[in-house]
Amino acid sequence: MQLMRKENAIVHEVMQDSPKSPEARLGMKVEDLWDVQEPQLSPTEKLNACFESIPVSAFPPAPSSQVIEIKSDTSLAEAVQILSEHKILSAPVVDVDAPEDASWIDRYIGIVEFAGIVVWILHQSEPPSPRSTTPGSALEVAVNRVTNAAGFGILGPEDAQATSGNFFEALTSSEFYKNTKVRDIAGSFRWAPFLALQKSNSFLTMLLLLSNYKMKSVPVVDLGEAKIDNIVTQSSVIHMLAECAGLQWFESWGTKKLSEIGLPLMTRDHVVKVYEEEPVLQAFKLMRKKRVGAIPIVDSSGIKVVGNISIRDVQFLLTAPEIYHDYRSITAKNFLTAVRSYLKKHQGTSPFVSGMVVCTKNHSVKELIMKLDSEKIHRVYVVDDAGNLEGVITLRDIISRLVHEPYGYFGDFFDGVLPLPLNSRV
Repeated sequence: MQLMRKENAIVHEVMQDSPKSPEARLGMKVEDLWDVQEPQLSPTEKLNACFESIPVSAFPPAPSSQVIEIKSDTSLAEAVQILSEHKILSAPVVDVDAPEDASWIDRYIGIVEFAGIVVWILHQSEPPSPRSTTPGSALEVAVNRVTNAAGFGILGPEDAQATSGNFFEALTSSEFYKNTKVRDIAGSFRWAPFLALQKSNSFLTMLLLLSNYKMKSVPVVDLGEAKIDNIVTQSSVIHMLAECAGLQWFESWGTKKLSEIGLPLMTRDHVVKVYEEEPVLQAFKLMRKKRVGAIPIVDSSGIKVVGNISIRDVQFLLTAPEIYHDYRSITAKNFLTAVRSYLKKHQGTSPFVSGMVVCTKNHSVKELIMKLDSEKIHRVYVVDDAGNLEGVITLRDIISRLVHEPYGYFGDFFDGVLPLPLNSRV
């Protein structure tokens, strides 16, 4: 395990008049606004006022490799490959049948994401309702043939059964998986029309959506062009904050200890976890049930963290199933071992290979932000002096401690936004 040290390896000099990065220039804009705020305002109130004055269009554009659109006639297998290759969690889905002059609402049919793919796979493997009198769809019948052929059986709604190593080979080589299109499942499951911001919306609105409303990314649309102009993610906000080190507004907040700002929000008794000898699909089922993006893998004591599985790691089950072929069952421990070996061979370095990153409550917000940004990870586990699990801190938790939502702030902002299905997550 890596332990965050107070002597952070990344040294950020105080910003001068000509900061190097777009994120640093944005930080300077916040600094200018900070200096003219009313002195009686609290630091949080000052930041709220600063971010409310900056349009979301000022946020630096995402790298072109991360602003990817997937056509609605793309197969599920191809969609998984695209998300994996570009190292993104989700992508907007373009309706190939939409007219050229369609508005952005009609041009896109939703978002395809790893979380939705996990939910869909698990949903197809669950038994139909005993009250249902209608036969299963052709798609469900195909899934059942694959699961039965692989010796997988029916995956119950609560506990994942032990899965033989060749199950995902059978699944990903099946015709139903190769031929299923994104649009075939978009209308009936997770991918309802997405919530997007206009370029004139405020920075504060964007930060609140990424924190209080649990959105991992927010598309920004250009109404004139009827297309997505930018995609702001939780990770890109953390990167912006890291680039603002040295600025007064950031230092006044970032130098505080995690415990001073109420982190971690989720303490040990509330952390959703999976034991290393449990089936790996149990981890994905727990993520689905508890609506979390990742969970720690713990040893038999339940308090020692030995690894982490995130929702995006389902890609390894779908894009490299051959690495599990020799396993009689894929436990969480098997999963860690197989994927780490695979990544060392094919990618060299990655957060998955380098191991867990942990911190203590005595670390500062700034130290945590620098670590999250440099390691390109989405969460850090909090441990005590003995290395026992005390809690977890996510990107969302940090952003939620930067700003607060004023009473009645959103008003009718969400009017017309379709409610999500019960089994979905943002």
